[in-house]
Amino acid sequence: MGGAEDAEPPSKRVKVSSGKPGDLSNGTFPRDPASCSLNDLMARPLVCQGDDEVVGTKGVIKKVEFVRILAEALYSLGYNKTGAHLEEESGIPLQSAVVKLFMQQILDGKWDESVATLHKIGVVDEKVVQLASFLILEQKFLELLDEKKVKDALKTLRTEIGPLCINTDRVRELSLCILSPLQQVRAVVSGQVVVRAKPRRKLLEELQKLLPPTVIIPEQRLIRLVEQALDLQLDACRFHNSLVGEMSLLTDHQCGRDQIPSQTLQILRNHSDEVWFLQFSHDGKYLASSAADCSVIIWEVKLDGLFCMKHQFSGHQKPVSYMSWSPDDHQLLTCGVEEVVRRWDIESGECTHIYEKNGLGLISCGWAPDGKRILCGVTDKSISMWDLEGKELECWKGHRTIRISDLGITSDGQHIVSVCKDNMILLFGWESKAEKVIQEDQTITSFVLSMDSKYLLVSLWNQEIHLWNIEGTVKLISKYKGHKRSRFVVRSCFGGLGQAFVASGSEDSQVYIWHRSSGELIETLAGHSGTVNCVSWNPANPHMLASASDDHTIRIWGMNQVNMKHYDTVSNGVHYCNGGT
Repeated sequence: MGGAEDAEPPSKRVKVSSGKPGDLSNGTFPRDPASCSLNDLMARPLVCQGDDEVVGTKGVIKKVEFVRILAEALYSLGYNKTGAHLEEESGIPLQSAVVKLFMQQILDGKWDESVATLHKIGVVDEKVVQLASFLILEQKFLELLDEKKVKDALKTLRTEIGPLCINTDRVRELSLCILSPLQQVRAVVSGQVVVRAKPRRKLLEELQKLLPPTVIIPEQRLIRLVEQALDLQLDACRFHNSLVGEMSLLTDHQCGRDQIPSQTLQILRNHSDEVWFLQFSHDGKYLASSAADCSVIIWEVKLDGLFCMKHQFSGHQKPVSYMSWSPDDHQLLTCGVEEVVRRWDIESGECTHIYEKNGLGLISCGWAPDGKRILCGVTDKSISMWDLEGKELECWKGHRTIRISDLGITSDGQHIVSVCKDNMILLFGWESKAEKVIQEDQTITSFVLSMDSKYLLVSLWNQEIHLWNIEGTVKLISKYKGHKRSRFVVRSCFGGLGQAFVASGSEDSQVYIWHRSSGELIETLAGHSGTVNCVSWNPANPHMLASASDDHTIRIWGMNQVNMKHYDTVSNGVHYCNGGT
């Protein structure tokens, strides 16, 4: 090790020619023209060591397995001579002699011999042996056809492949290959599959995946183990909120608290009453906020991270309790308390439509993923769907929603999520009509869907937040505690890199942040002087968090920055709209 022979670059690897006999060095795929024989790189016969010797302080790593994985890694990187030296010096072969023989027979196209050897390499599961035999005999059949040996191919199909009695659909596909060229063309036109022989190296890769790892070491096994170790370090890191590319193999990964947005960078003061709701656009370029003053403000996030007011919408007669961005972020729905829903154009700042139902109030709103339909919860406990011009397309009556201004639509557009009773959430498919229910023991105050629509974050009356997996069978997977809630609705959100965190408002004027996987409370952010009603994490910037409070302000939280000044947005490029139609 460490000599000139260690410097073989991976760029010098040479692939085996497609479908032709090849040579195998030490039970790996040929990667160097010099490695043309099973014995060329061997200075002396290998003697296997005992399987019970272990390495490492835990006593769980078997030395034989560890050395074999190291050897495979060296060969996969193109260091064939170094890999051979490791086998020779350790006395531990990467593959047994019979496995090497089997692999060489595959590359040489010795099909009958390879099937016979397959039964000798120590595979206990007979089903695996049958599947491997099928792959080998299929290759034999196809290569015979390529060589125009139709009778021999037909004999192989009838007497060797057929009796295995597996994969009958594939056998029918293979039988098409016996057809004349004209019939094969017709088969292609009709949508049927015409099969061709694959390169033998590709066949060997498929067999390697099929056979047990105790027989043939999986390709790049060491790399996969290292990747798994890094993933575990990321999961264990309570503050990880930066790109994986910054990780190093040379040290254990651990982030500091400085990765969490915990410093007030701006205070936005343009609302004249309690700020009830806020939400970033999907692209993170805008923040929408609404308040008890009946207004909605659109804030633009500048390149330097500072916020300035782009528009202020007026027109609602009641406080605005809920908003929803269109899938393309070009439009915004706003919902007054049991009032109407307005649709706004973000570029012009104009109200483009008002949605209402005679004698009824609207309490929530949301977009279908195609951006061409909107859904609203109604005070009669129904949910209505309109096209953009206000034509009602469908109405689901019954206990579909209660007077909680939350409505979710999954990203695939298949399910609507709503609170149908005080302690129950309903997920129903508007096309499939299938329903799933989440039953809580406490009254539900709000909920929010994860970006991938696989999880639901539910805030409860008893000062708990529950995380539910709603993919397949619904399952409660985590609980978050510590924030204060006794009188008001305080909202929570997912956020950070990979939505690895959960944040929530609180009646003690603070923002609470938990590590999503562990449930550990990792940060509380002080600064507001009234109840924090809502929080929103920028989906495009894991280091930017916004919070809305009864103190009439919005705080923008970020990383520690030196000499950052509060930005006064009161007179900076404001556009006021009357909300008329």
